[in-house]
Parts: sequence; C-alpha cells; structure tokens
Amino acid sequence: MNCLIYASVEVFLLIVFLVCCHAGVTCSFILAGLSCVLNALCYAELASRLPAVVGGAYLYAYSAFNELTAFLVFGQLMIDYHIGAASIARSLASYVVTILEMFPVFKDNIPSWIGHGGEEFFGGTLSINLLAPFLLALLTVILCLGVGESSIVNSFMTVLKVIIVIIVIFVGAFEVDVSNWSPFAPHGVKEILTGATIVFFAYVGFDAVANSAEESRRPQRDLPLGIIGSLLICIALYIGVCLVITGMVPYYLLGEDAPLAEAFSSKGLKFVSILISIGAVAGLTTTLLVGLYVQSRLYLGLGRDGLLPSLFSKVHPTRHTPIHSQVWVGIVAGVLGGLFNVHMLSHILSVGALTGYSVVSACVLALRWKDKTVSQFSSRWTSAWREGVLCIVTVACCGFAVGIFYRFSASYFFLVVAVVIAILATTALCCRQAYTDPPGFSCPGVPIVPAVCVFFNMFLFAQLHHEAWVRFVVLSIIMVGIYAFYGQYHAKPGSDESIIYQRAPSEATR
Repeated sequence: MNCLIYASVEVFLLIVFLVCCHAGVTCSFILAGLSCVLNALCYAELASRLPAVVGGAYLYAYSAFNELTAFLVFGQLMIDYHIGAASIARSLASYVVTILEMFPVFKDNIPSWIGHGGEEFFGGTLSINLLAPFLLALLTVILCLGVGESSIVNSFMTVLKVIIVIIVIFVGAFEVDVSNWSPFAPHGVKEILTGATIVFFAYVGFDAVANSAEESRRPQRDLPLGIIGSLLICIALYIGVCLVITGMVPYYLLGEDAPLAEAFSSKGLKFVSILISIGAVAGLTTTLLVGLYVQSRLYLGLGRDGLLPSLFSKVHPTRHTPIHSQVWVGIVAGVLGGLFNVHMLSHILSVGALTGYSVVSACVLALRWKDKTVSQFSSRWTSAWREGVLCIVTVACCGFAVGIFYRFSASYFFLVVAVVIAILATTALCCRQAYTDPPGFSCPGVPIVPAVCVFFNMFLFAQLHHEAWVRFVVLSIIMVGIYAFYGQYHAKPGSDESIIYQRAPSEATR
C-alpha cells in the first residue's frame, strides 16, 4: 500500500477559525509543526519496530506496558474517532450541498434536513441530517471492497486537494501586500504560543499511517516514510496558506465564517472560492475515508486479542478487509452524524490524540529498556524499569502543571519549579537507564526527544476544555470496568488465533 498523504484536518476549515488573528499565526503553525515532528519520530520508530500487525498506539502500548494500558488508550482514541467521523461527515454534507446549489436547479431547493446543518427537534437534542449517513455508507462500502479500491479513491482525492491548495497559494501569492504582515505579531509572543496549542490539532492524523501495517509491502521502510513525509507536506501547505491569506487582506478585515473565500472574492477571484469548496470536499472525503479505515483496524486488533468479541477479528477471505469492524464503525458514525449535532461535542475531542501521542512516546523508552537485561544502575527500592516509568510520569505531571500555570497566568515561580523538576526527571532517564538501538528506523535523541514529547503533549492537554478532562476520567473508569468484567476473562494473548506482538524481523530477512 502506498504511503498515505493524510492531511488530518482540512487546511481551509482550520484557517477559517485561526486566520482571523494575524500573520504571527504562521509562527504558531511552525512551532506546532516542530512539536508534531518530534511525535512523528517516535511513531516512526515503533511503526518500523512493530510493522507486522495493525493497532497503532494500542499495539505499542500493549507491547511496551500491559493489556489494560492498551485498552485505555483504545477507548480514548475511539471516542475521538467516532465523534470526529460524524462531525466531518456533517461538514462534508454541507459542502456537497454548497456545490450542488451552484446549479440553478438546486438553488434554495435543498431542505436543511438533507445536508445543511440539520432539522432540529426537541430543543436541538435531535438534529436530522440524511446526507451525512449516506456519505458514510458510501465510503464504508468502498472500504469494504478492499484496500486497492479505497486507496484509489483516497489517492485521487488527496492529489486533487493538494493541487487545489497549491493553486490557492500560487494565485494568492500574486495578490500579497507585504505591508499587511507588519506588525507580524501585534499581540506578542504569548499569543503565538497560545495559537500553537490550538493549531497543533491541525496536524493530528499522521499516526493513521501506522495502522496500515499489514497492508504495506515494505512496512519497515514505508511506514516511517509515510508518517514523517505526510507531516512535512502538511506543514509546508499550512505555512503557505497562512502567509498568503494574511498577506492578501489585513487580519482585522478577514471574516470569521469563510476568510479564505472572502479574501479571494475581495480581490475579484471568485473562481478560487469555487475551488476552495471543491478542495474542502476532497479534503474532508480523504480525512473521513482514512478515519474510518483506522477505526476498523483498531477494532480488528482488539478482536484478535479477545478484548472485544471475536466478530471484530474476522477478515473477508477474498477482499482481505475486516468487513464486520468496518460496517460497525460506519454504523456508529452514521447514527451519530445522522441524528445528533455532534459539532457541539468538538470541545471534548483531541483527548485521545494527546493520550495516544504521550503513550507512544513513553513506549519508545520502555521498549528500549526491555531489550536490556542489565540496567546501568540497580536500586534497592525498585527495579530500573519502574524507576524509568516513574520518571516518565513525573515529566507528564510537570507538563500538565506547567500547562495549568500558563493557562491561568500563575506566578512564573511555579512554572520554573515544574520545568526544573521535569528536567531532573529527564536527566534521570538519561543517566540511570541503558538504551539499545532498535532495528529499522531509530528515533534520534532518546530519551530527550520522547520526554519532550510527553511534556508538551501534557502541556496541550491542560489547554483543553475542562469538560475534556471530565471525559478522560469518566471514560477511563468505564473502560476499566469493561476490562474488569469482560476483557480480562476473554483476552487470549497466547492462543494460536491471536497475533503475538514481538519485534519484527529486519528488512534483510523478510
């Protein structure tokens, strides 16, 4: 399977919200992009180290820590994926209707319950939208047909949207007035940092490549290349669009609803606005297609391990796709997207992504420890492995604490104390643990790079809405309950039907 170029959050949709700031948002994208590159390096190592089976962050947590940790990561990720897929399907339906209404026969003749928003009942509790589940069903059928068929659709849509973004950047570049970039950051450095915490989520999605392991021809080479390559492409496109849009129109004159379209319309380039709508459809389609694909592979992994019913582990004999898992995720997203206004739940998203990224960074460290039979230092109180885990937890807690202090403008003294403690914990990881070089791609700067990832991911976690924190705690309790009453009794890590998660053979032996 070719490496996916996966723009996780459509360029246009994110800029709609963020570009109303100033040209300094470009710096925010650069900072967030650099942070994601560090996370991508961790993902790339594990994707190269464990390329034989699907599972992504769930698989890595299972291999590095234990079954319960992996199950908790799965739960956080799946809520993000389910709600995200439903929300994207609604946005896609809205853009499809917008394109249809360009034709006179459809103009003002499409009711809201088909695509635009939705017909609300019971005070907005229900919001009927028929086009969203139809589009989800169509994409689910494509995914069930096989990886080849879905890859063709995904590749076509990806190429289309990238071409449109390049056209937008190229055409807009001739309309740029450099005086609009001055002052570049009128609200100061702090606002740039705050913006970076927001735009970080524009890059979420590069991890989806790791879930294509079983359908990759040379996973030890293709997966790291796909993860890092797709992220670098997204960074370049985001920065290009930011510079163009803030250079075309002063930031304080940009509209909040559709800044890209309004900017080009103000320059007499309405045809570009049409391209933007087409690009949005292409971008949302690929995002939804890959999102549904990833969900089914995660369910497949848990079905094989016995943590979910074996129905999810079945693969079609000729199509070689997990049809039961694929249909299930399509049904869940279809129900959510067709009956509820899931946009209202957007503020509790991204918890799963940050949880997964943090755990994956910790897995890089833990798996390198597990290859060492003798640590550099012994302890009379605890094992070196547990000491290392304690250091990682300390770094995570300090990252969260710094995020809280920053969010509520606490005294710099508390910020400095938390940062110093995190530095000491990282120093302990450097000096009191022994690390080996894994086969395949190796993340540079271990243990510093993974520790920085954990710290910054938890810093971002502290910036989320407080309801997202509640969701994390409540869902974790629910997942522990499910594991306690079902998962631990049906898990089958040693059976012949399951996949034993172990280090993959080197490229030369394959």
